[in-house]
Amino acid sequence: MDSFLALMSGFAAALTPAKLMYASMGVLLGTAVGVLPGIGPAVTVALLLPVTFKLDPSGSLIMFAGIYYGAMYGGSTTAILINTPGESASMATSLEGSLMAKSGRAGPALATSAIGSFVAGTIATAGIAFLAPWMVKLAVMFGPEDYFALMVLAFITVSATFGDSPLRGLISLFLGLALGLVGIDKLTGQSRLTFGLPELLDGVEVTTLAVGLFAIGEALHVASQKRDEGSLLTLTGSLWMTKEDWKRSWMPWIRGTLFGFPIGALPAGGAEIPTFLSYSTEKRLSKHPEEWGTTGAIEGVAGPEAANNASVAGTLVPLLSLGLPTSATAAILLAGFQQFGLNPGPLLFAENAGLVWTLIASLFIANVMLVILNLPLVGLWVQLLKIPTPWLYAGILMFAAMGSIATKGSVAELLMLMVFGFLGFMMRRHDYPVAPMVVGLILGPMAESQLRRALQISIGDPMVLVQSPIAVTILAIAAVALIAPFVTNTKKFAQDED
Repeated sequence: MDSFLALMSGFAAALTPAKLMYASMGVLLGTAVGVLPGIGPAVTVALLLPVTFKLDPSGSLIMFAGIYYGAMYGGSTTAILINTPGESASMATSLEGSLMAKSGRAGPALATSAIGSFVAGTIATAGIAFLAPWMVKLAVMFGPEDYFALMVLAFITVSATFGDSPLRGLISLFLGLALGLVGIDKLTGQSRLTFGLPELLDGVEVTTLAVGLFAIGEALHVASQKRDEGSLLTLTGSLWMTKEDWKRSWMPWIRGTLFGFPIGALPAGGAEIPTFLSYSTEKRLSKHPEEWGTTGAIEGVAGPEAANNASVAGTLVPLLSLGLPTSATAAILLAGFQQFGLNPGPLLFAENAGLVWTLIASLFIANVMLVILNLPLVGLWVQLLKIPTPWLYAGILMFAAMGSIATKGSVAELLMLMVFGFLGFMMRRHDYPVAPMVVGLILGPMAESQLRRALQISIGDPMVLVQSPIAVTILAIAAVALIAPFVTNTKKFAQDED
């Protein structure tokens, strides 16, 4: 009941004209950038992070919510129309969606994608409203050693599950942890790894690293490859769904939501697992097996797209209640919170309850806006796909540089942006995941603070880290998460040798 009353107060704040304007701007910006080929939600949010720097915290976070949901929806448009998933979570959507588009049914494919996103997002956001406070009550019982164990779990799950190689993920993580040491030590007041540069005394800006690694690194990576632009499809026939399409879509929407939300809320759950689980389930249950892989089955778009958007809402549960990012985009959102001095976790609900519930209410509003705004504007998003790739990525580079200058206005910041951009390009070139590096920079100082606090309380006894049942359980899960990818890769290598 308390959660319901808090949510109603959040709606009262989120339905003011200014907050509605921020939500609509976020949805439009997120969809417009997310619909462009090769730009996923993480890159979109990172690119638009500096845009919100001058806004008040609640307006900024509401715009983030709109950008996040809009970017997730935009990725499905490219997956359906030109068979170019903006991110890995849209791959399952592209399998049947692109076939429907080639068969002249791009309209119903886009419609079931938009409505499925709305249904899944609404149900999953209700899950956030009632699950996050319960997790906060659990988190209040945590001591410093438990929080340190939780940070270790975040480090391991993010680094070991992003990319094909767990070792490369760990290397990326340790680069981020090293960057987190730069600046003034909060305990001793001594400068660390600043090399005599006053600009580094405040540490490395998370925004600069995120925009450099994701936006500039992606632009350089695309520019380095000669790639086929793909043939753009024109929308023919009705945009709306028939009665039969509705009948075949509503159960996949529900099943996709049930796959996406719980898996998205798990550390290392991600959106890829539930989308492909939904795809395989719908294929197995389908009454029209002849359409799969030929003309395109609408269930193969409805289910995965619902799972995709439900998993997005799922990632916000551990992010808001524990401060634990479980995806690349969640890591960027965590950076967005921190640029306003807000640290997601139990204290956020205690100290900034109004802001949190306004944000959760704005997620419902963003979902409604997505359907109202985007279904009539599909033709406009299709026109955006005609932008030549060189113009597109040149614009991204310019926008990223302007955003960095607007945030801090320092030549050193711009140079760091260029260095991080080149580093992001080299990491992509050699198949190193970039998300663990951002997580390392964000959570590294927090993990160091909790570790020091635990050791101070125990007068330097390291055994305090394994004396709490909660800490031992979390560390055991982290150990399994670390070892499992290595075991899987070893078995795969052995099978390939045979």
